[in-house]
Amino acid sequence: MSFTITLRAGPARVASQLLTKPSTTMRAFHQSTAKNTFTSRTAAFRANTNKTSSNILSRLQGASRGYQSGGYAYADPAARRKELIRKAITGGAIFGGTLVAINVMFNGESREAMPAFERSYLNQTFMHTGLGVGIIGLTAYQMVQSGFVYRLMVTNPWVVGIGGLALSIGSMMATRAIDPDNYVPKYAAWTVFNATQAALMAPLMTMAPPALLARAGLYTLAMMGSISFVGATAKQDKYLYLGGPLLAGVAVVAVSGLAPLVLPVTAVRTLAVTENLWLYGGLAVFGGFTLYDVQKVLYHARAAERGLIKKDPVNESISLELDFLNIFVRMVQILMMQQNRRK
Repeated sequence: MSFTITLRAGPARVASQLLTKPSTTMRAFHQSTAKNTFTSRTAAFRANTNKTSSNILSRLQGASRGYQSGGYAYADPAARRKELIRKAITGGAIFGGTLVAINVMFNGESREAMPAFERSYLNQTFMHTGLGVGIIGLTAYQMVQSGFVYRLMVTNPWVVGIGGLALSIGSMMATRAIDPDNYVPKYAAWTVFNATQAALMAPLMTMAPPALLARAGLYTLAMMGSISFVGATAKQDKYLYLGGPLLAGVAVVAVSGLAPLVLPVTAVRTLAVTENLWLYGGLAVFGGFTLYDVQKVLYHARAAERGLIKKDPVNESISLELDFLNIFVRMVQILMMQQNRRK
């Protein structure tokens, strides 16, 4: 501080002090730099900033989920076991309740028995659907751990979003266009499609805790499983008429999702309505698409049995994968909203 006061006193006084007290002035300069550059408040602010930024970067870059002091609290194994049992019962209740409700409402006329070729084709489709969802989940996890998500998020988001969407649509069209007898290019294009879906889903894994993602996955499986059971046991071609209305519903849901980009921030009520329409309306629409897609699989199984088309469970699984991802995203957002309300 002595050097600063000397500068404010003027050039003449600076010259006189340099001639009379050179050692004192130089020593005061060095001491003031060492002592007063960082105050206690500045150091605390820098420590908090570095801690926050390091936590965000470590999660995005996948550097570690380190064992930091104070970061983890001891969890009683008995309490954790009770919590897991409670969540399993909740998931089972959701599955059973959804199954009974949908079966009563939509499945009044069920057929007697499913032919063997339909059951086999449906099982192959569900196997490819589960494999595709597993590839998406594992690839998204590796993208988070390797830091690929961080590099995506620091890039221009419009370029990433539009490029990822174009690559996703292109790989999906390529997969559908390849003949099912060409196994290698068929599964290669399908793998690229799953990888693009993982890149679009990976940022969600950095925003939600793992426990919440697991609950959302459990609820999604319960919802899709119950709806698929209804679609498989319903009367033949009963829900194939839903294709047109569901496409219209998807258009409405898509427009409501783009509403925050157009509407002003002051339109709070309108934004709340569009958000609810995107969340809960999207759940209803993609639940209906699950019902429609399962019946479409059975319809294609009968056509393939008659020799009209070739069996292609890979193409059938793409539609069910998209249904799963859209329902899963909305489940995650609904659970995150509920968690924020409790705080």
